[in-house]
Amino acid sequence: MFSTVAKAPESLRRHLERLREMRGREAHGHTPPRLAEVKAWQAARLERTYADLSADPRYGRPTAFFLDDLYGAKDFSGRDKAMLRIYPVMVRTLPDMAVETAALAIEVDALSEELDRRVAACLDPGPISEASYAKAYREAGTRAERERQIGLIDEVGRRLDRLVAKPFIFTTLKLMRRPAKLAGLEDLQTFLEHGFEAFRHMGGADEFLATIGGRETRILSRLFSGHPSPFSG
Repeated sequence: MFSTVAKAPESLRRHLERLREMRGREAHGHTPPRLAEVKAWQAARLERTYADLSADPRYGRPTAFFLDDLYGAKDFSGRDKAMLRIYPVMVRTLPDMAVETAALAIEVDALSEELDRRVAACLDPGPISEASYAKAYREAGTRAERERQIGLIDEVGRRLDRLVAKPFIFTTLKLMRRPAKLAGLEDLQTFLEHGFEAFRHMGGADEFLATIGGRETRILSRLFSGHPSPFSG
């Protein structure tokens, strides 16, 4: 869907700085009301939607990477800070495709964080239900933003699938483990290794990515059309 990344280094820095700005407010006690609740509800929804892939021997590890490392309810602030700190080194030393993949992954994170915050702000009082979530979802973002979110996730997966065919990149990652730990970059190291290991194990991502893209696009259409059961079927 997004075959090229224009000015990937600048894009990477911009999205990292945007994430630092959004998440930095929380360090000063400005956590948006209900944000954690929204993220937990969405994580549970994704677990249900992809329970079959999680249980599949071939797709279990990449599903865990997508749900936990790429888009999940956990705190990614440590990884973001690490990537911003070593950004100049990444741009100088990593292949262009690796920098572009990192830029896309961080763009997914920044867009998802922004949309999650808007959903939290639009929620009606009371526990989150499918109906209240769907209403907030429609009010919080445009269809184009949600389609871009799905497209970016697909492109991150496709780029990772191409990167794992380059053994020297994974070898370099493994050699970075101790230096990364000493430099306080363990969150970043874990994120990168999980992605490579998951896609190496899968042996071809076309079917996996088509399944995710198809399901999320159907759910998106149902949410925007006001379907009474947007997450079923």
